[in-house]
Amino acid sequence: MACISLGATAAKKKEAKDINKPVFTTIKENKITSIKDQNKSGTCWDYSTLSYFEAEILNKTGKTYDLCEAFVANKTYMDRATQVIRLHGDCQFAEGGSAYDVLYCLENYGICPQEAMPFPGSLQGDSLFNFNEFFSTMSPYVTAVARNNAKKISSQWKPGLQGILDSYLGKCPEQFTYQGTTYTPQSFAASLGLNWSDYVSITSYTHHPFYTQFAVEVQDNWRWPMSWNIPMDEMIKIIDNAVMNGYTVAWGGDVSEPGFTRQGLAYSIDTKKAQSLTGSDMARWLKLTTAEKNTKIEELGCNVPEVPATQQLRQERYDNWELTDDHGMLIYGIAKDQNGREYYMVKNSWGESGNYKGIWYMSKNYIAANTMDFLVNKNAVPQDIRKKCNF
Repeated sequence: MACISLGATAAKKKEAKDINKPVFTTIKENKITSIKDQNKSGTCWDYSTLSYFEAEILNKTGKTYDLCEAFVANKTYMDRATQVIRLHGDCQFAEGGSAYDVLYCLENYGICPQEAMPFPGSLQGDSLFNFNEFFSTMSPYVTAVARNNAKKISSQWKPGLQGILDSYLGKCPEQFTYQGTTYTPQSFAASLGLNWSDYVSITSYTHHPFYTQFAVEVQDNWRWPMSWNIPMDEMIKIIDNAVMNGYTVAWGGDVSEPGFTRQGLAYSIDTKKAQSLTGSDMARWLKLTTAEKNTKIEELGCNVPEVPATQQLRQERYDNWELTDDHGMLIYGIAKDQNGREYYMVKNSWGESGNYKGIWYMSKNYIAANTMDFLVNKNAVPQDIRKKCNF
């Protein structure tokens, strides 16, 4: 009898979960390149933004490229180390970065296709990137140079650091042949058909005036590029306009929220309402592990209650460190579920993981609440907003 009872309970839970499982209808889906896997590396900024530019090229020329993340990482980590050493270690040296780092690399150093450098991880005998040993070796090196007591440092730290970068990422080619044509990284970047001045960064906070630019104050924004500060509603309007007109968006934001699941969904979950719907009280909810909370969210599915995103709440969460800069992804489509709730279709860089093979369905409310900033083609920005910003 006990077994029958337990079986019936399990069946009811499965039935409830199946009933609530979102059924998505695509409203607009733009072409993207294949799903990649950053594996054990903090290179989401690299993967997501190169994926963005691959989609830009695909949209503009119809050509498909697999651009090299290791090239960008090699150039970017040297630049970041140079800044840390110039400032005597009084800034962060870390794996993370921003979408602008990729744009800066393309514009100043060029790029190469994946095949022109070793496959990620292959130099260490791995099938994908694994930065554990790499950064455990490189970070102390940079710190030792930046914090040493010498009155004058030599120039030899750069060849030493370049040796570490090349050993783990591969040496950036000065020249290579691709599809029968010989290129330098600069000439290859120029051949891709993109105008690097077409790209603008967008954010939305009230501690700076709207329709002006400022450098978003997060540690991985270490080059301090300027972002246009746009009211939240218009920020979402830009994403919608971009997607509906064939563009994608290189998104950076917070994925450490309880409503972001590893199975491919993201909701700005109202935990108080969710507790009552899942039959758990506050005390019990707080004791649940992240995995258990994700299971509850999966069970609620399309009926997950959300906290409406507001400009005030965005600012409060940013100022109290709740809204953080965790991850970079690629927004490429819009869909809706059976209840009419709209989502952005988002390409991740964790391989073909989750229920949707590497794609996340992130509610528009979640994106509005948790966006730090994003890179977009200025031609995808509605004319009325461009006029207010004068770009």
